[in-house]
Amino acid sequence: MARTLRIDVYFDLICPWCWIGKSLLFQARERLVASDPEARVEVYWHSVQLIADVPEEGWPFAAFYERRLGSTLAVRARQAQVLEAASRAGGVTIDFAHIVTFPNTWQAHRLLAQAAPQLAPAAFEALLQRLFEAYFQRGENLGDADTLARIARQHSVDLAADPGQPIPEVWGPQGGVSGVPFFVFNRRRALSGAQPVEVLLAAMQQCAGDTGSAAS
Repeated sequence: MARTLRIDVYFDLICPWCWIGKSLLFQARERLVASDPEARVEVYWHSVQLIADVPEEGWPFAAFYERRLGSTLAVRARQAQVLEAASRAGGVTIDFAHIVTFPNTWQAHRLLAQAAPQLAPAAFEALLQRLFEAYFQRGENLGDADTLARIARQHSVDLAADPGQPIPEVWGPQGGVSGVPFFVFNRRRALSGAQPVEVLLAAMQQCAGDTGSAAS
C-alpha cells in the first residue's frame, strides 16, 4: 500500500537559502523514493514575502545589502558563505554579479499562485526552478511585469485565468514560521534552514509511514 508523505515548504524567491534548500530537499526526495518505492511524496509550496515594503521598482541590489549588513566586506563574506553552501548542495549556481535589482516578489508569488491550479506538480516545480534561475543566475527582475509575463508564457501559464483561490495582498510567516526555508513533514515535524540531505532524508523516513496526518 502506498504511503503518502506531505511536505509543506515555506520560501521566498529572493532567499538564496531557499533555492539551496529546494535542491537539497529534491535530492532527499529522490533518495527516499529510490529506497522506498511505495512512498508517495507530495510537496506544497507556501509563498512568504520576507520584505513586503520593497517598492514596485525594487531597490539597487548592492546598496540594499550594504545597508542591511553594514559594509561591503560584510556583504562579500555573506556572499562567499552562500556560494560555498550552493557549491556543496550541487546543481545550484548563483551569480551575484548579475543581480542589479532587489525586487518586490509579490507579483512573482502571485504568478505561482495562478500557476498552481493550472500545472501538474512537476511542471509547477519547473516554473519555480525557472524563477529562482531568473533571479540568481540571469539577474532578471522578478518584480517586472514583462519579465514575469514572458516566463508565464514559457511555462504555459494563463495569467488571465481565475486562480481558483483568493490571493492575499501580502504573504507573511505563518504558524510559528520565523524564517525561510521552513519545512514541515506530515504537519508534525518541522525543520528550519537549508538542512543537509541526510537530515531531510531522516525526517522523511521518520514521517513516511505516518499516513494519518498527510491529508491534502
